[in-house]
Amino acid sequence: MNINMMIIWLVIFAVLIVVELATMGLTTIWFAGGAILACICAAFKLPLWVQIAVFLIGSGVLLYFTRPIAVKYFNKNRTRTNIEGMIGKQAVVMTEINNIQGVGVVKVAGVDWSAKSFNGEPIKEGSVVTVKAVEGVKLIVE
Repeated sequence: MNINMMIIWLVIFAVLIVVELATMGLTTIWFAGGAILACICAAFKLPLWVQIAVFLIGSGVLLYFTRPIAVKYFNKNRTRTNIEGMIGKQAVVMTEINNIQGVGVVKVAGVDWSAKSFNGEPIKEGSVVTVKAVEGVKLIVE
């Protein structure tokens, strides 16, 4: 039965790797590592419950400790989009922002953007605000 479990864990590993290669989302690679650990347990003829526990715990440990490093490494060359670059920037209110009426325009780096107030309070024209977030095509400012 242990040879069969080794084959099953290797098949699970292969499927998870194929899914990871297809998506490149850093989602299943951690579980593929857990499957290899479980396969090693099967090679040592450990009980099935130990193999499953090692798979789950190993996957969790790999996910917890290595994912932040991998995400940082794989995303270091990622270029922020125009809208992501707006967060934290200063803007000038061009037309009064009123969430209830659904109106408001701010200018950031020479470009006009629709805007909403972060706290829901109206903001007068000419005020200087900071972009806190993005909701759809509107900047959320404070």
